[in-house]
Amino acid sequence: MVLTVPTFTAGMVLSLSLIMAIGPQNAHVLRMGLQRQHLWITVAVCALADIVLIGLGVLGLAQLGGLSDKLQGALIGAGVLFLGVYGWQAFQRFRQPVLQAPAGQGAVTGPAPTSRRQAVLSALAFSWLNPHAWLDTAVLIGTASLAYGEASRSFGLGAAAGSVVWFLVLGCAAFWLGRRLNSLRIWRLLDGAVALMMWGTAAWLLASLV
Repeated sequence: MVLTVPTFTAGMVLSLSLIMAIGPQNAHVLRMGLQRQHLWITVAVCALADIVLIGLGVLGLAQLGGLSDKLQGALIGAGVLFLGVYGWQAFQRFRQPVLQAPAGQGAVTGPAPTSRRQAVLSALAFSWLNPHAWLDTAVLIGTASLAYGEASRSFGLGAAAGSVVWFLVLGCAAFWLGRRLNSLRIWRLLDGAVALMMWGTAAWLLASLV
């Protein structure tokens, strides 16, 4: 494998530019950080899931010409269903927050707890049932890597490093905010914004099928 700094850097820059937009995956990491529940597990799963998709794109999918129309349609359909359901759940939390109080106290402090298994499955779903993640990582990064010939794997390593850096930074930011923001009003605003984002993304994906 040819490992060069310019190629590695190019892969990292492209990865960061694609992933930095606030989408369903990033919104989920922020929510887990604000909840102060399984944040670092979520960060690790999202980063590893992106690395798998980047590897798939660089090592094989780009050479195959990207996703087939049927596979892309099935992926978009699954993504729309998932985003619609998750958006509905966020909307229900917006309408009627379900919060927990510390033992022996009456004040609310945050959302009901999430199990480690639920956190891992949610992170995987936001990573692998999100068509944007597939298009940005497996397709776009995989296709871009072809321009670097024998150094394409170096480009892919840079892209993977960019994903890890981004999720670590996002996780740190979410952790910092989670220690300072803890009120019913903020949670309602967050859930309302998440519901609109999920439904908006689902509508955009449906429109892309027409």
